[in-house]
Amino acid sequence: MKKILLLLAMLGFLYAEDGVKKVVFDLTTGDTKVFKQKVLSGISNQKSYYEGKLEELKVAVVIHGDAYKFFIKDLDNSPYKKDTALVKESQEIEQRLATLAKNNNVEFLMCESGMKHNNIDKTTLYNYVKITPNATIGLIDKQSEGYVYIPIKD
Repeated sequence: MKKILLLLAMLGFLYAEDGVKKVVFDLTTGDTKVFKQKVLSGISNQKSYYEGKLEELKVAVVIHGDAYKFFIKDLDNSPYKKDTALVKESQEIEQRLATLAKNNNVEFLMCESGMKHNNIDKTTLYNYVKITPNATIGLIDKQSEGYVYIPIKD
C-alpha cells in the first residue's frame, strides 16, 4: 500500500508545474445567473488572484448538460432560439467568453455526444470552443494532466 501511495505521489509531481495551478470546471448549469457568477466573473477573479501571487492558473471548462446554450453564436439556428432571456444577453456573454478564451487562455471543451443528442451543429459554436468526444473523456483527460475537478451545476 505504501508503494502505491508513493507511486501516486510521484506521478502527481510529474504533472505539477512549478507555480502553476490547474482547474477543470465541469459545467452543466443552464442558469444564466450561476453561469455569469461562476464562469464569467469567477474565472477572471481566480486568474487575477493567482497572478497577484505570481502564479499561473490554467483553466479548462468542459461543457455539457444545460450549458450548451451559452456557447452558440447563431441562436436563430439552434434549439435555444426561443430563449428570449438568452437572446437578449447573448452579445454580452459572447464578449466576456471571448475575453476569457483570448486574454486568459481559458480552454472550452464541448461534449460532442451531447451536441449530437441536442442537434447542435459545430458551425453554430464560437470559434474558440473545442470539441471532446464526450464530457467524461474531456474530464478524464484534464484530470490526468493534473487539473483539479470543480463542478458548476444548478
